[in-house]
Order: sequence, then structure tokens, then C-alpha cells
Amino acid sequence: MSSNLHDKQKSLTRRFLLILGVATLLCVTIFGLMIMFNNNLELNMGTTQRMAVGGLLVAYGIYRSFRIFKKQPQDE
Repeated sequence: MSSNLHDKQKSLTRRFLLILGVATLLCVTIFGLMIMFNNNLELNMGTTQRMAVGGLLVAYGIYRSFRIFKKQPQDE
């Protein structure tokens, strides 16, 4: 079973891109939530605009999460 684990290890480049993708996902999602729910930010937007922009950022974060954790054909 452990030899099967070693056969499926990702290369250093793919691991780095995975970590970078997860960091981007977290930053975009947290930024979207901050825009939506933090009233202390000095944004010249109405409440509806803030919710729309924040919602788009959160939706983009969810889209990125599906793209990051999707199984690649070479991973099978």
C-alpha cells in the first residue's frame, strides 16, 4: 500500500501550484466576505453594490475551488 502512495506523489511544480491555488482561493474568498460584511471599509458603494461585488468574489472563489480539486486525467 505504501508503494502505491509513492507512485502517486505529485511533482514539486504541481505541489507548488496547488499551494498557490489554495492561497489564491482563500484570499479571494476572504476579500469577498470582507467587502460584503465589514462596514468599516471606506468604499464608495451602496449596500447592494457591496453585496454584488462581494458575492461575485465569493462565487469566483467557489469556482476556483472546484477547478483546483478536480481530478486531472494524468492523476488517475
